[in-house]
Amino acid sequence: MSSPLVLLPGDEIPSEYLPSTNSAPLRLGPGLRLLSQPPSSSPQASSSPSHVLTATQAGILSTDTKRNAVSILSTPNRRYIPTTNDLVIAQVHHSSVDYFHCMITPQAPHAVLGQLSFEGATKKTRPMLKQGDLVYARVLSVGLGAGAEVELACVNPATGKAEPGGLGQLNGGMVFDVSTGMAARLMRASSSSSDSQEGVAGLVVLDELGKKLEKSGGFEIAVGRNGKVWVDCSSGGETSVKATVAVGRCLTTIDEHDLGPADQKKLVSRILREMKIEV
Repeated sequence: MSSPLVLLPGDEIPSEYLPSTNSAPLRLGPGLRLLSQPPSSSPQASSSPSHVLTATQAGILSTDTKRNAVSILSTPNRRYIPTTNDLVIAQVHHSSVDYFHCMITPQAPHAVLGQLSFEGATKKTRPMLKQGDLVYARVLSVGLGAGAEVELACVNPATGKAEPGGLGQLNGGMVFDVSTGMAARLMRASSSSSDSQEGVAGLVVLDELGKKLEKSGGFEIAVGRNGKVWVDCSSGGETSVKATVAVGRCLTTIDEHDLGPADQKKLVSRILREMKIEV
């Protein structure tokens, strides 16, 4: 459509704003819910229920015709609300007999992560996580009603594998805080292979850092929808620490000042120069 569609919780999504691909099922991203309406009492109407797509949070509707997907782009500083299938970075607070109790955000109650919810984990081989350890996990369920527990898993329940790659304990590295909107943009950018000059979701910073830090051994990144970004540079030593800090500074500065693609490239060059990292 020519103009963006701004939605509030409970708003219905007009069919003309949805991808028109019929060869694959429509994929629903964060902020959307599929509801069934009872059949109309009108004699001309079909007796079968109809399906309605509604928004569960405020934001702008985003469509991806290639993936036949639709989602809501939330405002950058929106408080994170756990949603099933979200990828999050959680910190272990304490453990009980069967669970690790993890923090997703400072405002939310602890989420539970099964001690056997790791790839290949058994009672003998399960990870021995302690307070402060980090995990990259998927939100398995959020429950219903007040006080319901959020359950996490570090495996795909259907396969028992750590899918997508990287689920499980995060060793080393550093964690940086960004807005939930920036986290969503980073996840789209890091999962795309687009070579567009404007990048994906207006972000070119990851590609630019990848090129500049190639001689330093590159870096790994894990992004949580809860506004946490884990960064680790593999070169080791002082250079690794400086490169990790540089990546974090770039991401948080771009988020704070909402920099465009050209300014992102300038920022990367400036910060790497200030950190005295050879490129």
